[in-house]
Amino acid sequence: MNAPLFPPILVNGSTISAADIAAEAQNQQAPKGKPGLAWRKAARALIIRHLLLAQAKELAVEASPTEIAPGKFETEEEAQIRAVLDHALTPDAVETETLRAIYDRDPGNFRAPTLYQPSHILFSSEDAQIRAEVALKTLLKSPRDFAALASRESDCGSREAGGQLGQLSSGDTVPEFEAVMRIAEEGQIHPELVKTRYGLHILRMDARADGEILPFESVQPRLRDAAEKSAWTHAAQAYVAGLLDTADIQGIDLSQPF
Repeated sequence: MNAPLFPPILVNGSTISAADIAAEAQNQQAPKGKPGLAWRKAARALIIRHLLLAQAKELAVEASPTEIAPGKFETEEEAQIRAVLDHALTPDAVETETLRAIYDRDPGNFRAPTLYQPSHILFSSEDAQIRAEVALKTLLKSPRDFAALASRESDCGSREAGGQLGQLSSGDTVPEFEAVMRIAEEGQIHPELVKTRYGLHILRMDARADGEILPFESVQPRLRDAAEKSAWTHAAQAYVAGLLDTADIQGIDLSQPF
């Protein structure tokens, strides 16, 4: 009889069933047609969960589920895992000098929000590609026709204002659109179509005011928060790696790349 394609796994003598792994695999991202990769990711996740819950029992940690979103609470097991990590982890301290060095490497990364005043024409129908290409070619030759073409062709409500979107600041629009707004030449129609989740856009950057560089003191709390989260993540990864190294795991080779 052939061995099962996805066998159960033993962790320190306890079984993680193939059915549980298959259920967890639904939550794992993997390339289409690569069920084995999703299975391996799921198996690893359940192994780590099992080891952390075993630690919770061994340490006899006390944990009560907390509210993680309005009306949404942790499960009992999630609370136990959080308590174990809180008990076991000692992240590296974050020194002010470290934060200062991060800031000094490129202060330009820390600016007040940039203000944009764009206009656009959106093409979102099935024939969007052809319509957008024709319209862009026309406007690059005759920029003055932008408002008229926007009012006639755009699939966005801004067509009533000739395509004008008003003043936007960083974070007001989708990342893929903002990325092009950052590089678009002021006062010009961007020479390439902008593809976003909403369709294809012709972008005209009417005005842009780059935010001023913020002083270190004003960004220090944000830098510290990010650095502390990073330190906690590294400590958690090291702790989990230690649990995996000392565990007796049968049915999967975790040394293989995921």
